Amino acid sequence: MRHHRLLVPGAAAACLLLAVPASAADATPGAPGIGDSYYPSYGNGGYDVSHYDLRLKYQPTTDRLEGTATILADARQNLSRFNLDFALDVSEVLVDGKKAAFAATGDHELEVTPAAPLTSGRPFTVVVRYSGTPSKVVAGGFTSWLRTPDGGVAANEPESAWWWFPSNDHPLDKATYDVSVAVPDGTQAISNGTLQSTSSKLGWTRYNWRSSKPQAPYLATLAVGKFDITTDTTANGLPVINAYSKDLGGNAGAARASVERSAEIVDWESTVFGPYPFDALGGYVPNVPTGYALETQTRPFYSPKQFAKGANTSVVVHELAHQWFGDSVSLKDWRDIWINEGFATYAQWLWSEKEGEGTAQELADYTYASYPADDPFWTVEPGDPGPENQFHSAVYDRGALALQALRNEIGDEDFFAILKGWPTEHRYGNASVKDFVAYAEKVSGKPLASLFDTWLFTPSKPAASQARAAELSPAKAPVRPKSWQRIQDTHSAHRH
Repeated sequence: MRHHRLLVPGAAAACLLLAVPASAADATPGAPGIGDSYYPSYGNGGYDVSHYDLRLKYQPTTDRLEGTATILADARQNLSRFNLDFALDVSEVLVDGKKAAFAATGDHELEVTPAAPLTSGRPFTVVVRYSGTPSKVVAGGFTSWLRTPDGGVAANEPESAWWWFPSNDHPLDKATYDVSVAVPDGTQAISNGTLQSTSSKLGWTRYNWRSSKPQAPYLATLAVGKFDITTDTTANGLPVINAYSKDLGGNAGAARASVERSAEIVDWESTVFGPYPFDALGGYVPNVPTGYALETQTRPFYSPKQFAKGANTSVVVHELAHQWFGDSVSLKDWRDIWINEGFATYAQWLWSEKEGEGTAQELADYTYASYPADDPFWTVEPGDPGPENQFHSAVYDRGALALQALRNEIGDEDFFAILKGWPTEHRYGNASVKDFVAYAEKVSGKPLASLFDTWLFTPSKPAASQARAAELSPAKAPVRPKSWQRIQDTHSAHRH
């Protein structure tokens, strides 16, 4: 049966007005940056991405990458032009199926001018065809594309997307992802999420990966090379995929002995932080010369150097804790880095406590005593460290100290309720240090601004009286916990 809807003239006119596209007169360009206080040119204004579909082809011997990115987005203003963050060579851009003008500006901006202005509130589709040699592309004075003897890896913070796909590169704009990568037979392509399928044709194998939960662009990863891959499922049925370069040499055994414990660690962290927020987990260790690790969503990246001294579950605890603190709940501004790193470090303190290698209190006491008052360590404010100190050890160690001070102030019941409630309250969203302070005050019913000012925002060592007030021992030489050095090695390895 066909239904006909009658419209009175006024209603019909209103509907026609809704359908009118933005005019050139009232449309304006989207901002070339999203407004971050540390990185003003990162991200872009005027739109919000909901999904990236990346179809890629990569030749490891030449480091040649070819790609077509399909981006689904919604306009947040009437747009005459918008930017994408990207550094490779672009051959064509389509917006809603029509050819668009484009130009590269700066070292990572792609300006796109659609054939007609885009209307605020309307969805639109962008197709970008591109190619390049990522390791040879320098933006901001560096490349985030890491070459390996048998391929390449995209993993860095706070940016890595520019070298392999166009994006709105800021954690404020999360999206879902489909990543399809063709590589020569005998080579594997690793990415985030779940492996949907593989297929081979004419000497090439295509891997199709899906990230079904919101993901920030810097947390998207791609690794191409020859890997030993292990698969399993957790007790709850989640797929576990780990990958190790075949040429890790003497670090191979220690890497496996660490990363293969990922499912066990996630199960333990779930008891502390609440249900694991994603539908897959694992990790990968490519043969790269770097020293850092990164919480790439569902599948953290580890450098082989982290396992040079033997098995290192502490770094795995750190990166997997980020799946709650940093990945599911992401920062609003890069100055909010403490809500990522302070919590991941505190997870290591809790793991140490669980393993009988030093309690969180002992680690806090030793941390406080280890740095004399004139050490530059205390001049860095974890709550707003500045871009030059974003990955300073103070953000990690002093950041964890702030959490122990909070725990002692409000008691275990409220503290652990916060550790579970915070990632639930902001799941798949963004939050700031200020948001966390407000949340902790709400749960505990206590005013906490002074405590956080002391431990996060004062550029000097808190006095002994303040340490005692936070139930920290100001003793000069407490016993060093067994886990201390391994945690320190993790932090030095985690700096980017």
